Amino acid sequence: MIKRLLTILFGFLAFNLLWFILAKWLRTDVLVDPITVYLSMGKFIQTTMWGHISASFLRIIEGLILSLLIGIPFGLLMAAYPWINKIGSPLLYFTYPIPKLALLPVVMLLLGIGESAKIVMIVLIIVFQIIIATRDAVLHIPKEDFHVLTSLGARKRQVLRWITLPAILPEILTAVRIALGIAVSVLFFTETYGTDKGMGFYIVDAWMRLSYTEMYAGILILSLIGFFLFIAIDLIEEIACKWKK
Repeated sequence: MIKRLLTILFGFLAFNLLWFILAKWLRTDVLVDPITVYLSMGKFIQTTMWGHISASFLRIIEGLILSLLIGIPFGLLMAAYPWINKIGSPLLYFTYPIPKLALLPVVMLLLGIGESAKIVMIVLIIVFQIIIATRDAVLHIPKEDFHVLTSLGARKRQVLRWITLPAILPEILTAVRIALGIAVSVLFFTETYGTDKGMGFYIVDAWMRLSYTEMYAGILILSLIGFFLFIAIDLIEEIACKWKK
């Protein structure tokens, strides 16, 4: 854990040093130096930014929870029943490569430009990876692991609790970790339509007002939301998957 924290700290310092050098070298109002942004960030959060932070964070969490509730059961069904896998796999592999941003007009036409459309866009990004990760993880569990419990008279629910779920959890968390970065990017794009809340709206609004310090503060906060979600997933994996060590 200490080694990981030192790596993160080094990356943070290197990023800000490069940013500072570029800002001083270019000497333009368009690229504000990081010191100015960090000194102003507290004021922005206390005045106008906090509502936007909470709106974006809640959308990501709601989309993630829905994706898990849909993706894990469907992935388990595909792994347990070959006929479901035969029907679901072609559909899955055909729809997964479709650029999700290309579906934004369709989603907005069907659901409007409110909260539902934004959450559905996040689900569309995350759920496919969870389904695939769940199915493949279950199929790769050695058959001997199931035989040990079933030979002792374990029921399906006990096999699911003690074998299947612990075995697939690392793969699910990895899939979520990969998908979250894309989800945050798409959230930024969707929050520029039909809303006055969210970090996407905040950043674009600051840009349109030529408030570049505020714009960079918003970009940093949106990045930190994704970063802390990554850290949270790492901690969950550290606690829930101790058996991997």
